Amino acid sequence: MTTRSMAIMAAFILASLMGFHAAMSADRPIRIAFVDTGNTGRSITAEALALAAIAKEHRNVQVISRAVDLNPYNIRPEENFVILLRPRGIDTSAHIAAPFGPQDAKFSDIILTMTSKHKAWVVANFPETKDKVFTLSDYATGTEDDVLDAFGKPMAFYETVLTQLDSLVGKAIEKAAGKP
Repeated sequence: MTTRSMAIMAAFILASLMGFHAAMSADRPIRIAFVDTGNTGRSITAEALALAAIAKEHRNVQVISRAVDLNPYNIRPEENFVILLRPRGIDTSAHIAAPFGPQDAKFSDIILTMTSKHKAWVVANFPETKDKVFTLSDYATGTEDDVLDAFGKPMAFYETVLTQLDSLVGKAIEKAAGKP
């Protein structure tokens, strides 16, 4: 057996012992899941804001958004958030809501929920996540303030929620990326 073959074999053994992803990619991005009730409002907006911040700051972070109670008849993004994000060059109109599941729990490094109830649901259904699930507010600022729910409310309320998300998402991405 050649030295090169032995090195490759050792790498595969190490990969199986340490977990394939960790051994094969020490520089892999931090993976964040944003979670809310239906994945049509706050969580998709948080994901969209995070993607913009990641691109602007060149952060090594990946983000997704998910639902704790997906309504299969309501899977499109809330129109008011789509309208508010459009002037920023962010288009969420093609988003399709997705439920939070075992693979999300397994592969997410950080799970950021919009409310303490969402956090409780994630931990109750996926106890292995207890050390990596936080409310967005707690993770970003150390306070336990729920992100307001604009569903079915007037545009002005959506603007308030967007302001709230603006103040939290960038801080959360910076913290996750380990940069000031």
